[in-house]
Amino acid sequence: MLTSELSIVAYDRGRALPDRLTRGAHGRYLAHAGEMLSVYRNGNGRTRRDLHRAVEEIFAGEADCETRRIRAFAKLLDERSVYDTDRKGKASALRLRVFALAAPSHPLVRAPDRLFERGEPEVKARIAGELGRPWAAIEEELYADVLAFQKLRDFPGYAAPEELLSRYNVAQVQACLYRAERMEIAARGDFKTILRYAKLARLLHEISRLGPSEYRVSLAGPATVLWETRRYGVALARFLPALLACRGWRMEAALRTPWGGRARLLLSDEDGLRSHLPPPEEFDSAVEEDFARKFGPERGGWRLLREAEILHEGQTAFVPDFVFRHEDGKEVLFEIVGFWTPEYLAHKREVLRRFRGRRILLGVSAKCLREGAAVPEGVVVYKSALTLEPVLAALERARVGLD
Repeated sequence: MLTSELSIVAYDRGRALPDRLTRGAHGRYLAHAGEMLSVYRNGNGRTRRDLHRAVEEIFAGEADCETRRIRAFAKLLDERSVYDTDRKGKASALRLRVFALAAPSHPLVRAPDRLFERGEPEVKARIAGELGRPWAAIEEELYADVLAFQKLRDFPGYAAPEELLSRYNVAQVQACLYRAERMEIAARGDFKTILRYAKLARLLHEISRLGPSEYRVSLAGPATVLWETRRYGVALARFLPALLACRGWRMEAALRTPWGGRARLLLSDEDGLRSHLPPPEEFDSAVEEDFARKFGPERGGWRLLREAEILHEGQTAFVPDFVFRHEDGKEVLFEIVGFWTPEYLAHKREVLRRFRGRRILLGVSAKCLREGAAVPEGVVVYKSALTLEPVLAALERARVGLD
């Protein structure tokens, strides 16, 4: 994805308009994209810096292309590239050795004279002799650990120029969402899939029913999260391509402008943006996946079902992470809390109160609890992973309470 520094957004009468390339206004960019792909496809062995300079040269005669757009293309191309890295620290060790050998000859000059007697070529030749390698080979590895000097090893890249341009358009909308305070999604079609993607991204979400076949998913933005805001902002941005893969939705995001104002970002499934992501993984988080694997399909008379039920009451809907169904027919729902704010936990308690007719257990990370706080009934506290014993014990207590 792009960084916030590469975000290009225009603001018009309260609306945020992320930079977007269209066939009508930017048809010539198709040729530019083809040239960029050619540079990278034939760029094995070239440094990242050289490749970026080659991309800049492609746009040298393009009047309608600011620097941020060029840098954004380079960033997206790098994301699909494989560069050699110096994981064993050979480059830093080589620099120390070379600098130590050169230090006695300081100061060096390109051409020696009466005042400075040590010339650079002479010292380089001497160092190459001591290391037993040509200077050109030494210089090639001297800064291999610096990002700009990493060499391209492979470029899986993009299948076609259109794919690169499409990815650029989506990436600019993603970068715009770093400033989001809230996102509202009205879903008519793939509601459960949208909710699943939101939960997979571990986003704070609230669900309400708008009608017989339409729901609203409200997502908190990174500007409202109390901790790990950068990671949460990335999670919200990554959710966008997943949303684009769904049908029958419209979205409105409330954003903060760079000067402290407010703006709206409007988007729908009919706006022509295409997703590049594969289908989501089965589980929303490693905590859920680990727990489901340990529990298995059935244990202690309980059968484990994933997101098997949507609860409704008035305008509120709730889809728990798991449904436990006992062999005697009794059911207990189980929800795991990830990111949090005090308001989010308060809303979660209100949802549980609304559905108090159903037995619901809550798995809560210890990070969510104040030190020394009492743990209420129906809450299973975990540190890094849920364990089976406390969950099974809570299930049995809940089953008895259903009698």
